[in-house]
Amino acid sequence: MVSLSTTLATNALVEGQGGRVALIFIGFDAAELGRAGLTEAMKGDPVVMVAGGHNHAGGEAAPLDLAGLETEIARLAPEVTGFAVASAFATRNPAHENAAREAVRRIARLPVTCSHELSAGLNGPRRALTAVLNARLIGMIDRLISACEGHMAAIGIDAPLMVVRGDGALVSAGLARERPIETILSGPAASIAGASWLTGEANALVSDIGGTTTDICLLKEGKPAIDPEGARVGSFRT
Repeated sequence: MVSLSTTLATNALVEGQGGRVALIFIGFDAAELGRAGLTEAMKGDPVVMVAGGHNHAGGEAAPLDLAGLETEIARLAPEVTGFAVASAFATRNPAHENAAREAVRRIARLPVTCSHELSAGLNGPRRALTAVLNARLIGMIDRLISACEGHMAAIGIDAPLMVVRGDGALVSAGLARERPIETILSGPAASIAGASWLTGEANALVSDIGGTTTDICLLKEGKPAIDPEGARVGSFRT
């Protein structure tokens, strides 16, 4: 097995890098864009406000305006590298997010990220933020993984390529390509695993100082402490 840890996603978010994306925002009002740092994360990229969404029980709050959505997808497709989709209470019923994803794939043929696949949380704007950041990172992570796979083939390494996730677990390269947001804090997660192995310490504070960020992690009973509120990178709380 080859295990890859990377600071690419973390640094890209801190430095504001990544592709231009469009957010499909279903069943929300414009005021919701001001929550969770979503407006800052969009950086002027297009937002498509669409009627639809569900209520807290999973019932349809309003029909999805699929015709209007398809028109906007066709208009924006030449301008963006991917789409992010977030619908009200999609974690209770993802039907409208799934329909939007199929429309993007059919019309634009571009990468698309649905918020319900990344988070089970009910906070719609934060789910949208996470989906936007994921969509922005897809191209960068894909190029990195492709380069690693190419180098492995060139030097004759025939082994699965795994990627370190932000909690220290390993995921397949294929999953990392689809969900690069899960690789944020991958570098520090690998550092704390290495610090634990090298020192034998079960409880410690580990500081990972790099060229872009300094990350401090708590090693508790041999495992990195995980923030139940989600990872914070720069000003973004995912």
